[in-house]
Amino acid sequence: MSDYNAPSHTFVRREVDALRALGTSVSAFEIRASGNSECEVESVLGRPFWAYAFALVSAFFSKPKNFFTTWSLALRHRAPGLRALIWAQFHFVEAIMLAALLSRAGASRLHVHFANSGATVGMLAANYLGLPWSLTLHGTSDLNYPSGFSLSEKVSHANFVACASYFMQAQAMRLVPPEQWHKFRIVRCGVDCRRLNSIRPTSNGSTFPRLICVGRFAPEKWHLGLLEAMQRLRNNGTNFNLTLVGDGPSRNSIEDCVDQLDLRDRVFFAGFLKEDDTLAAIADSDILVLPSLMEGLPVVLIEALALGKPVVASRVAGVPELVEHGKSGVLFTPSKSDELEKVLEEILSSKNTWSTMGETGRARVQSEFDMGRIAKGLQKIFTES
Repeated sequence: MSDYNAPSHTFVRREVDALRALGTSVSAFEIRASGNSECEVESVLGRPFWAYAFALVSAFFSKPKNFFTTWSLALRHRAPGLRALIWAQFHFVEAIMLAALLSRAGASRLHVHFANSGATVGMLAANYLGLPWSLTLHGTSDLNYPSGFSLSEKVSHANFVACASYFMQAQAMRLVPPEQWHKFRIVRCGVDCRRLNSIRPTSNGSTFPRLICVGRFAPEKWHLGLLEAMQRLRNNGTNFNLTLVGDGPSRNSIEDCVDQLDLRDRVFFAGFLKEDDTLAAIADSDILVLPSLMEGLPVVLIEALALGKPVVASRVAGVPELVEHGKSGVLFTPSKSDELEKVLEEILSSKNTWSTMGETGRARVQSEFDMGRIAKGLQKIFTES
C-alpha cells in the first residue's frame, strides 16, 4: 500500500497482526517512506539512486522476458496523456524495486490495500515475479479517476478482489466485465473485540450528553453541516457537549464556523489523537456522530459500536450494512442538516434507549466484524485462491 503507517490505516495493521496470530507469515511493504518506526515495514521509495539502477539491471538479466512484458503492462495500464506516460515509467521502476524486496522476503503471494498507485505498483511487481496477487477495495475513492479507470485490468490480473462492503462490490462490478465478477469477495474491516471490551469509560463530570465526531477535517466529512445542526439544537434548548477528534485541511474553516455559530462553549477540539487515545475518547462519550458525505465502511463506526455506543450516521455507501436504523443507531439522509438535527434531537431525548442500542451494536460487531473471525476467513481465501 502507499503508506502503511498512516493513522487512517490502523485497520490494515490490525489485519496483519491477526493473520500473524494465526501463524501466517506476513511481511509489510509501503510505497512512500513514512519515517514511522513503530511498525516493521519496508519502503519502496526513499532509497539512493544506485539502488534502483541496480534493481533494474538485476531484474533485466534475471528475467528479461518478464522485464519487458511488465514494462509493456506499465505503459498500457495508465490514464491517457503525457503526464500519465511519465508516471508509468516511475511505477515500473517502483515495481522492480518492490519485486526485489518481495524476492528477498521469500514472498509467495502479494495482497494490496486500495486501488491506487500502490496497487498499480503491486500488480506490476507480481507480474514480473509471476506471483499471485490480490486486492482490497475500501471506499469510493478506489473508483474515482484515475483508480477507477484502470480497475478492470487490475481485477483481470488478480486472483481475487476483497470488498469491505456489498455497496463497494456493487460499484466495482459496474466497472468490471461480468466474466470477472466471480473474483469478488466480501471481507470486512475488523476490530479486536476482546481488546475493546477491556476499555472502560472514565467519569469526566459532564452533566450534558457527550457527543463525539472522529474524522479527518475535510469537506467530505461535513463537519460544517453537523455544526449547523448543533447550533439549532442549542437554540432550541437541547444540552450537549461535542468533541471533534481529528485534523486536516478544513480545520480553519471549521474553527471559524464554531466561532460564527457561537458554539465555543459546546464544541471542543481534541486534535489528532493516537489510536488508544481515540478509543478512550469514544468510550468516554455517549454517542458517536459521523455526518460524512462520502464513506466506505467507516472503521470508527465499528469501533464505537464495539464499545457499546449508539451512533448517528449518514446513510451512505456501506454504512447501512453496519448500522441498523433504530436498533444500534440512527441514520439520516446525507447532506440534510435539518434531518440530522431531527435525529440528534430524538436520540438525545431518548437516553433510556442508549444502553439497548449500544448492546445491539456490540453484538453485531462481535458476530460479523471481529478481526479474529475475519482473519480466519481471509486466510482461507488466500489458501484456496
